[in-house]
Amino acid sequence: MISLSNNTSFEEICRILFEGESVSISDRTRNNIIGCYDFLKEFEAGNIIYGINTGFGPMAQYRIDDKFLKDLQYNIIRSHSAGAGEPLADIYVRGALLARLGTFLQAHSGVHICLPELLVEFLNRGIYPYIPEHGSVGASGDLVQLAHIGLTLIGEGEVHYKGEWRKTSEVLVQEGLKPMDIHIREGLSITNGTSVMTGIGLVNLIYARRLFDWSLLASVMMNEIAASYDDFMSETLNSLKHHTGQIKVAEVMRKILSTSKCTRNREAELYHDHIGDTKTFKHKVQPFYSLRCVPQVLGPVYDTINYSTRTLIDELNSACDNPIIAPEDHTIYHGGNFHGDYVSLEMDKLKIAITKLTMLAERQINYLYHDKINEILPPFVNMGTIGLNYGMQGVQFTATSTTAECQTLSNPMYVHSIPNNNDNQDIVSMGTNAALLARKVIENSFQVMAIHFMSLLQAIDCLNISDKLSEESSAVYKEIREFFPTFITDTTKYEDIRRVEEYLKNKTLGYSGL
Repeated sequence: MISLSNNTSFEEICRILFEGESVSISDRTRNNIIGCYDFLKEFEAGNIIYGINTGFGPMAQYRIDDKFLKDLQYNIIRSHSAGAGEPLADIYVRGALLARLGTFLQAHSGVHICLPELLVEFLNRGIYPYIPEHGSVGASGDLVQLAHIGLTLIGEGEVHYKGEWRKTSEVLVQEGLKPMDIHIREGLSITNGTSVMTGIGLVNLIYARRLFDWSLLASVMMNEIAASYDDFMSETLNSLKHHTGQIKVAEVMRKILSTSKCTRNREAELYHDHIGDTKTFKHKVQPFYSLRCVPQVLGPVYDTINYSTRTLIDELNSACDNPIIAPEDHTIYHGGNFHGDYVSLEMDKLKIAITKLTMLAERQINYLYHDKINEILPPFVNMGTIGLNYGMQGVQFTATSTTAECQTLSNPMYVHSIPNNNDNQDIVSMGTNAALLARKVIENSFQVMAIHFMSLLQAIDCLNISDKLSEESSAVYKEIREFFPTFITDTTKYEDIRRVEEYLKNKTLGYSGL
């Protein structure tokens, strides 16, 4: 059980999202939430406050009669439950619920304690509201998709519960839970903010870290297969480029390869008097960029993932609705904390970085398959009869086309603002679209990476070097070979791709710090 305050850590986020860790609200935070609500209850009397006694958006100029104030809050939830498309998978909904809870834990929303407490129950009991993919322009945050969450909190709509779609009202009765009551502004608070894009984005970042780790290990294995000279990952060389990511990648590669018997030492083979009268060198003096420039290519990916992680953690631990209740200042502020530009920009950067990672994998696959380039392997790492059998030829089409889709999807959403809402929302973030596109790029990348590891293992067996690999390369080789055995004659590969993909998604290597 994790007791949450107003500063949830990335490690806690990972445990809650991927390990199903239960949560509670710390006593201090609970008291702060109650105190903020009590202040709002006192302050609202006689004052005009947006979304409490006025209409919403461009209709904020209309004051609402006191007898309709609760109806106003229900109306924002019901009217904006207007999304379309496929429902988000449970893991992304869990992320959205956690991110919404994170906003209320800041104790600047003025909500009654029943709202965050019900979110806690949904998280702990695995009750996942129906949230369609389409509906958010990213300001006032994720209005439509958050309204779908709000709909279930008031006991309406549908939830995904224990693998089935059920009416929310039935599940609440089964679990002994009561729908959320409307007190002052719970309807507006639940629908107003960046929590869906943040929740999707946090899941994206966890998967992106795993992809980075697999790309790094794949690149190590590539250099083992090619018997590369090891100075491309030199500490001195890489420290002269003052980038944290590049230095980190080279450091991890050196550590892994310290137990390998595959790479070569340039000084021992090519410097001083070792070369004799040799005029032409069969072994490449410098390998291709997809092998030699791994620190320079994956370094920016590492730095981008880390910066995006910090940004989204800050977003989760922020008050992202409007207006902001500030008991410490004895006032209420009207502004735009619901705007999703921070998330939108980071998701665009993330998908570009993961696309580049995918492109690296695709080029490394091509190196393994192209016998005239690598000069040590049969075409398509084919261990059968050339011409009769085809090795990995078929899967290259899948890897290439999937990588191409990533490249197209990497066009930015951040600059695709379209005014709407009677031009009240005249510049918007499109943050949730950016997060969803990043999700698709990440899914694609896992498919390409699965093909890459299948190819790496076939290449290792072609060269019969499994006993010379580094300890970490060898461990992964053995684990994958348990369910993807060496093949010589042609077999279907789609099920193998799926199995390897699931293995990569569910196993953590830890190079990125996760």
